[in-house]
Amino acid sequence: MEVKEADVYAIDGSVAGKMTLPGTFSKEFRKDIVLRAILSEQSAIYQPQGHSVMAGFNTTAIYVGKYSGYRRGRHMGIAIRPRQKLGGGAMGDVRRIPSSVKGHRAHPHKIEKRITEQMNRREYILAIESAIGASTNTEAISQKHVIEKRGTPFIVEDKIEQVNKTKDLIKILGALGISKDMERSHKPHLRKGAARKSSKRHFRNSVLIVAKNAHNITKAGRNIAGVDVCSINSLTVSKLSPGALPRLMLWSKSAVEGVEQELKKQEVSK
Repeated sequence: MEVKEADVYAIDGSVAGKMTLPGTFSKEFRKDIVLRAILSEQSAIYQPQGHSVMAGFNTTAIYVGKYSGYRRGRHMGIAIRPRQKLGGGAMGDVRRIPSSVKGHRAHPHKIEKRITEQMNRREYILAIESAIGASTNTEAISQKHVIEKRGTPFIVEDKIEQVNKTKDLIKILGALGISKDMERSHKPHLRKGAARKSSKRHFRNSVLIVAKNAHNITKAGRNIAGVDVCSINSLTVSKLSPGALPRLMLWSKSAVEGVEQELKKQEVSK
């Protein structure tokens, strides 16, 4: 496995040193595994649906059979079906069966149906490592993001984790040369199809900021369109590689040093 090195930047944009990247950053990008992990994450969001077991059965209708005598359906010129019981022994409309008006559905949704796509834990960790490894491919990232003459991923000193104001974070991202990519995300766009009818605004994904402790910097980044912030213990494939494509990432130095140990911990604990 190739050992990679990367520059470590200060919060003013200057180079503060170099560091050797962990082996996770040298993983091969497996688009098939990443895409499967994204589908698994999305399926976990689905809400199970089910119908009431009494749907279509809350009626007086019964099936009386051919030879019951009373309320019989024989020789009456009407189909022998479960019908409503009306006064005076009369029979009303057909109910209960799927083909009738207000009858129950033939094959209703069942709450016990398994709609979540399961995925092996080790395979999921491999997808996370694959998405992280893709963050070092500057050429692939440049097809989706605007990078100003720097290599990826961006690694910044740990002072960035203490930033808790949006204006300060915007200033740091501008010093690193990510401001143009952020500007592309500020303008909302409409999605195709039925989603256009919604008034919800959609923004392009810009940089993902990964920190060891993201408590403060989350407050600073949550109001910037297209910018996501997460800690190393809450990484998901959808954040790291939306659409199964490499994403522009900014890491704190502590996050880079601790991500490999964190993934091993998750693999053992689950």
